[in-house]
Amino acid sequence: MDITLILGYIGALLIGVVLGLVGGGGSILTVPVLVYLFGIAPVLATAYSLFIVGLSSLFGAVQNMKKGLIDFKTAAIFSVPAFIAVYLTRKFLVPAIPETIFEVSGFTLTKPIAIMVFFALIMFAAALAMIRNKCVGDDCHDENRTVVYNYPMILLEGSVVGVLTGIVGAGGGFLIIPALVLMAKLPMKKAVATSLLIIAIKSLIGFIGDVENLELDWSFLGFFTLLAVVGIFLGIFLNKWIPGDKLKKAFGWFVLVMAIYILYKELF
Repeated sequence: MDITLILGYIGALLIGVVLGLVGGGGSILTVPVLVYLFGIAPVLATAYSLFIVGLSSLFGAVQNMKKGLIDFKTAAIFSVPAFIAVYLTRKFLVPAIPETIFEVSGFTLTKPIAIMVFFALIMFAAALAMIRNKCVGDDCHDENRTVVYNYPMILLEGSVVGVLTGIVGAGGGFLIIPALVLMAKLPMKKAVATSLLIIAIKSLIGFIGDVENLELDWSFLGFFTLLAVVGIFLGIFLNKWIPGDKLKKAFGWFVLVMAIYILYKELF
């Protein structure tokens, strides 16, 4: 087996381990692993990522359901615009992007390059969120906070997150969690748990929009996802000894380096 394929499958396991350890962030590595280690086209890689992220997050959501940490009403209110946006993005917007977007001074911006550059910018935002790792608001850990809904902003945020998820295939937890804390006044622990359910369902719905548009390798997708799920349980096990907050910050720096590498590789 080729060394890059071995590294790719190790990457699949690592994605799950990070998700299990810190509750998010691992999914941001899925597209780079698929594109650079398995040689999969960016559009197909983002579709695979939606399935992998969706199924992996679903396992995490089930664990949180057992602990009673998920606010189902908030998840439903936030999810509706996100579900619609991610499905429409994968069904209509992504296929409508032209293969050649523009040419200038000998440089051609193609659809694959544009997707990877946009993805790198999202990685920058995710990395900064993980590095800062700060609570949003003075009372965001207060479990007795009253849940209040800012419906217009939730509608807007859900739609934006849905479009971003549809384009880059990442879960968008770094956008969803602050939104749940600020716009629904959820305590941080519940916001993290609720975000996993939202990510799981909207990612899988977005993937449905791809089934008719793309030819999928189900055997590869199934094996990659299986490794990620195994990694999740390994991460949950390791969580007893490894502090998640410190790991999240270190992983944030790694994601930042990866974002810089992607920009350099695609643009220079």
